[in-house]
Amino acid sequence: MAKIIYGGQSYECGENSVLDCLTAQGVTVPSSCHSGVCQTCLMQAVDGEVPEKATAGLKPTLAAQNYFMACSCYPEQDIEVVLPEAGTGKLVARVTSVEYLNSDILGIRLKPTRAIEYKAGQFINLFKDETTARSYSLASVPALGEELFLNVRKVPSGLVSGWVFANLKAGDGITISEASGDCFYVPGNPEQNILLIATGSGLAPLYGIVRDALLNGHQGKLSLYHGSYNTEGFYLVGELTELAQTHRNFSYVPCVSEEQAPAGYSSGMVLDVALADNPDLSGWRVFLCGNPDMVNAARQQTFFAGASMREIYADPF
Repeated sequence: MAKIIYGGQSYECGENSVLDCLTAQGVTVPSSCHSGVCQTCLMQAVDGEVPEKATAGLKPTLAAQNYFMACSCYPEQDIEVVLPEAGTGKLVARVTSVEYLNSDILGIRLKPTRAIEYKAGQFINLFKDETTARSYSLASVPALGEELFLNVRKVPSGLVSGWVFANLKAGDGITISEASGDCFYVPGNPEQNILLIATGSGLAPLYGIVRDALLNGHQGKLSLYHGSYNTEGFYLVGELTELAQTHRNFSYVPCVSEEQAPAGYSSGMVLDVALADNPDLSGWRVFLCGNPDMVNAARQQTFFAGASMREIYADPF
């Protein structure tokens, strides 16, 4: 039975992950998603082998230094681990502005103290303290400036979002992680049509992806559908409308599901509207972000409409 050695102490791991083993023993390890995605629980092995699955999605430079994700690490032999040194995989950013995008979503602009590599649509972890973090998608585009742009939705009793809404202000310093995630635009097929569907703050990554695609000269259709129960739930409407007026291949369709849709808006559930407008998705690329129920249904229905599963990118939250 493998043992985990941490801080001079040895713990029987059994069939648990490194994260579960250590937290059960009262060891504080930062974590968030518990599914090997957000990389909040990054640790380093100083002795012993790390299973390949525990490094999936990490940058090669981190994997080469024996960093791994504790939540997806199930060691087959004894392993000695440490938390990353201060600054490894993390950095400090200065808050440059905080603004209400609508009553439930704040637009947070950050300027990192050092350069950060990312692609529009990826996400970073925002730390309230050393052990409490949440993942937020990047609505910014690297080519358009140094600032990072986050859309933070207020979650009832949310530890991080509640703190952001109550306390975060321009001038504050905040700890963030490097960027990760595979929901982003890849150049190389400029004629391909792209369907993008979002609810709520799921608009954030798609706002970045659309602008990144346009900057890369994408020529196929870029059809963005954003859903909300009512008109108060929309944001960045002016910016997206202007993009649609400037770029003939980009269309923006806000969809209202539970009240009368005003002029310029569509009535109905966002997925229904998007598929009614685009019933044949053969050869299309698809991005789905936001409410997990919508994303899961859309993943299935866009596949049935002809999209290849490898061309469907989903980010439920």
